[in-house]
Amino acid sequence: MSETPQNESPDTADSPDFDAMTRDIAEVPAVEVIVTVAVNLMSAAAVKLGLTEEGDKYKDLDEARKLVHALAGLLDAGATEVSSFHAAPLRDGLKSLQLAFREASLIPDEPGQGPGEKYTGPVYG
Repeated sequence: MSETPQNESPDTADSPDFDAMTRDIAEVPAVEVIVTVAVNLMSAAAVKLGLTEEGDKYKDLDEARKLVHALAGLLDAGATEVSSFHAAPLRDGLKSLQLAFREASLIPDEPGQGPGEKYTGPVYG
């Protein structure tokens, strides 16, 4: 039989400590949050494009389109908030994902109509 510490009820023993999580978030600079979200979007898009070791196992171009478009919107909106030190490699990664999407598509989008191109302009291989 497991024992619950006296200061915790059985209902809260496995619950997240939201106060601690809020304090942790408060200590993170906005630039770091933006870059972390961008990297997560890039990673998810790469998986959905079939660019990982698993290849086509998780490939889903509809999902990839959404992720790349969201990444482009975030980078467009956040470009003035992050330094070029952070923005340049993120933009390069976005362009690589856009090109990979174009190559993976059986019927490629017209230039300017691909995922995120609303924000970046047409992407050509």
